[in-house]
Amino acid sequence: QVQLQESAPGLVAPSQSLSITCIVSGGSITTASYYYSWIRQPAGKGLEYMAAMQYDGYSGVNPSLKNRASVSRDTSKNQVTLRLTSVTPDDTAVYYCARGWIGRDEYDSWGQGTQVTVSS
Repeated sequence: QVQLQESAPGLVAPSQSLSITCIVSGGSITTASYYYSWIRQPAGKGLEYMAAMQYDGYSGVNPSLKNRASVSRDTSKNQVTLRLTSVTPDDTAVYYCARGWIGRDEYDSWGQGTQVTVSS
């Protein structure tokens, strides 16, 4: 039922900031006890957890990205946004939004993913 759709620029210049929005439909981002995560996958590599936003507004960021990543939400639009600053070509990846439920160790819904390339 729930659908997630990522929205982001396809190309970002190095040193710039990147914002990616997860558009959620078929379910409210404030419904307990769901959370929405950002995961990325560079070409030929595995998935990397980036950050998450819980239904209650609490958020967290992977420590490896703590200085560059943040997550916010707009409950009126039912959207969650990831912001990544000072991007480099190493940030080139497919970015996914995924929903999980507190108490479960697997995501129950994924967006289709969106390719973001960092290049000049």
